Parts: sequence; C-alpha cells; structure tokens
Amino acid sequence: MAESKVYFTDFRTIAFGDSLPIKLKKLIRKAGIGQIDMDGKFVAIKMHFGELGNISYLRSNYAKAVADVVKELGGKPFLTDCNTMYPGSRKNALEHLECAWENGFTPLSVGCPVIIGDGLKGTDDVAVPVVGGEYVKEAKIGRAVMDADVFISLTHFKGHEMTGFGGAIKNIGMGCGSRAGKTEQHSSGKPSISPDRCRGCLRCQRECANGGLVFDQQTRKMHVDHDHCVGCGRCLGACNFDAISFDNDNANEVLNCRMAEYTKAVVDGRPSFHISLVVDVSPNCDCHCENDAPILPDLGMFASFDPLALDQACVDACLAATPMPNSQLSDHLADPGFHDHHDHFTNSSPESEWRTCLEHAEKIGLGSRKYELIRV
Repeated sequence: MAESKVYFTDFRTIAFGDSLPIKLKKLIRKAGIGQIDMDGKFVAIKMHFGELGNISYLRSNYAKAVADVVKELGGKPFLTDCNTMYPGSRKNALEHLECAWENGFTPLSVGCPVIIGDGLKGTDDVAVPVVGGEYVKEAKIGRAVMDADVFISLTHFKGHEMTGFGGAIKNIGMGCGSRAGKTEQHSSGKPSISPDRCRGCLRCQRECANGGLVFDQQTRKMHVDHDHCVGCGRCLGACNFDAISFDNDNANEVLNCRMAEYTKAVVDGRPSFHISLVVDVSPNCDCHCENDAPILPDLGMFASFDPLALDQACVDACLAATPMPNSQLSDHLADPGFHDHHDHFTNSSPESEWRTCLEHAEKIGLGSRKYELIRV
C-alpha cells in the first residue's frame, strides 16, 4: 500500500504567538480537512469526554478548535461518544452528558451540541457490515455516529493497560461501539447476573430476542439460560442497576483485531479525517476514574486522512521519546528484576499487546502503516 501523509506540529508556542488551539486549526487545514465537502452536512467529532476523577483527557479547547473549522467549512458539527459497557459515570446518556458537562464539554464551551451516539441506554445502534471482517461480520455502532455525513476522530493518544496504547483506532472502534458492540469486542462469553443487584424489573428480558433470560418467580430474580443466550450484550444496556456484567475474557490480540474491524465499519463509505494529540500520556485509559503521571513527554499534534498511518506515526514518535521520571514506566525500568522489552508501551504495561491491532488493520485494508511525516 502507498504511503499516507501524516501532518505534525509540536506543542511549542512563543509569547504573543499562536495559541495551541490556533496551532491545531492550522495543522488540520494544512492536512487537508478543507478537501471534504461539509456544506450543510452533519459532522460527527468522536472524542472521549473522560471519566469523572480523571483529568488527563483532552481539554475542551481542542474540541472547539475542530468544531470551529468544521463550521467555517459549512458543516454542522456535534461532539459524540458512546456509552460504556461497565458501571461508571458514562454508562447511560444522562450520566454521560453530566460527566461531559462537568469535564468542560458543553455547547457553550465547544461551540456545538454534545450527543451520546448510542442513545439513552446504549441500545440505539446500527448493524454495520465489516467488509473483509474476519472476527466481526456486522459491527454494532451507535446510530448517531452512523447518521453523520462526515466522521472526524479527535483522539487523546495515551497508554492503555490492555491494548498498549489508546490511539485513533481504539477511539473509533471501541468508542463508537454501542454497549453491545463494546461487549462483543471485549468478550466472546455470556453475561452473569448478580442476584444481590437484580431488582426483578424484567427490563433486560424485554430486550432479549433469543430467550436467553429466565425470570424465577420464587426468588424474583433473573437468570441466564446459557443454551439460548447468544452473548449479544443488549441486556447490558437495559439494566439500570448494574446487575449484568460480562467478563473481559478476550485475549488482547482478539480485542485488537475486533477494534480494527469496528473502525473499518465506522469509516468505510464516507469522508473521514483523524487527529491525535500526544499529550498527558497517562499509562492507562481515560476511562479510569484517576490518572497516573505521564509516562512520556508531550510530543505534538498529528493529523491524517488515514487512521492507521496516524497511529503508526504516533507510536513511532512515542517509542523514540525518553521516558518521564517518576512515572509507572520509569519505575518499571528502574526495578533491578524487570525485563526490558525495549518498547515503552510494553514496559509500562507488560500484560498489554498492541502490534496485532496495526497489523490486522493493514491486512483488512483500513489504511497503510507506511507514511510521510510532514511538519507544519
């Protein structure tokens, strides 16, 4: 596959010079975002609003910069993310919006609406075919994400305890999956129901199309019929009491491949553009309700039409950087008994694995790992 172009600028500014949001605007214009016809089009800007308690997520100023450029091009932007599969402050649209507002993402601060992509309970999704998919034939993507005419990803590039790093592919593939879609990527198993948390409300049973849930009239509790349950995950969104859970039992390699295929489902067939900021590189996902010290320095902003080339460029920049002192990464490297993998992401989270994601993404035609880095 031919080289893709990835544009880059650093985080340096001078007194009375351009601010970082202005630098971001210049970067994405130079990278060619204006080539996309956005006149009168709905434009989804996919990002992560951060879990409550975490403060390493991207600031709303960056989101506003992207939304401003989209509006200048005649587009109708909205910020979006889909609900989480696990209990937390973003598992339904009401709590998710309150979390986004508290973390600084309001229509006033970002200059456009904020819409939760898979609806109130995370069940408003669309089955999207994955062309060339080996693990997923139809991805369950939030309806608002797929209703958009143009798709833009705005990614906080950081470490991750399972996938090594969280880049554009993870932001798109995992992030745009509905609650059932996230479940499909994380787990090949079937749900379990906590009898202590189950209220016997029957909401989950109404979502089940396969007879996989059976209500015990004596105990007034719901149970899983494993002979009929297909593990689709739709019951997860129906429960208001966090009584239903799936184990994260997929190997990291399978998770990586499914994320790549979900990403392909999202971007195929419509204009897309991708931005990653390597800043506040925390060792774990922004889904955590806390964030540890950055493992790497702030390296810069990257933009491309190719999400795979974008991830590869960010990876290369990170692997070439010097670890930050007093971080999880530096602590591991200073441990006399630690095995140095000569890979910052693996050294930070030895149980993680990231290479299969990029390899599989290239295999299914998501993009190219070869790129030309153009400094702006």
